[in-house]
Amino acid sequence: MMKDKVAVVTGGGGILCGELAKTLARQGAKLAILDLRKEAADQLADEITQAGGTAIGVAANVLDKEAMEAAHQEVLSQLGPCDILVNGAGGNHPKGTTSTEHFSPDDLEKTDLTTFFDLDPKGIEFVFNLNFLGTLIPTQVFSKDMIGKEGCSIINISSMNAFTPLTKIPAYSGAKAAVSNFTQWLAVHFAKIGVRVNALAPGFFLTDQNRSLLTQADGSLTERGNKILSQTPMGRFGNPEDLNSTLLWLCDPASAFVTGVVIPIDGGFSAYSGV
Repeated sequence: MMKDKVAVVTGGGGILCGELAKTLARQGAKLAILDLRKEAADQLADEITQAGGTAIGVAANVLDKEAMEAAHQEVLSQLGPCDILVNGAGGNHPKGTTSTEHFSPDDLEKTDLTTFFDLDPKGIEFVFNLNFLGTLIPTQVFSKDMIGKEGCSIINISSMNAFTPLTKIPAYSGAKAAVSNFTQWLAVHFAKIGVRVNALAPGFFLTDQNRSLLTQADGSLTERGNKILSQTPMGRFGNPEDLNSTLLWLCDPASAFVTGVVIPIDGGFSAYSGV
């Protein structure tokens, strides 16, 4: 269904977006894997190529518009104009994270804790830039290819914490809320030219970034990991492939009347009241 379409995936060297890229490739799309880490992008592109697909790895900083323009020219010359853009680059930063879920006045005396009052504006700025500008800038660059074409889609990666913020990570929660809001705004802005804009909102998936927060070295769960699963009716973390069917649906003509939605893929987390 995607034969000869060109799909660009930012943050494609990561676990979740790498799986999304492989899924699009299996459907016949030609993949441009963009990542700050060229070796990670190349590794995934090689894996796709060895499996019979078409893919290239491209070094790209999603916060640098000139770098994104250069990446765009590389994609144009090797694969052609972009039909599908997956904005997967994102992440958190320790300087935008508190040490505890709830504030206690005693925390002010503890030098080994990061309280709300200690949050570093530069760390918060980094998280907002990476998630929001890291979605906006690649879209500015690659969505121009979609003007005047049919069947083009932009898929952003939001999060369940965009709906209800998670404890300890105010910067990441706020940044993903901005991604969801931007998804709706852009869907309206592009509605007249036929480019659909939607977002995936993963629940809790084990990735390189959060694995140490949710699991111990021996694979058992941390206190936070146990708490999360207790609030997830399906009783497990998501697997990368759990995102695939929603991605394919949003890229397919079957969802031709769907734009501006942020779809939870969370094992029931958002439906559970805790009681």
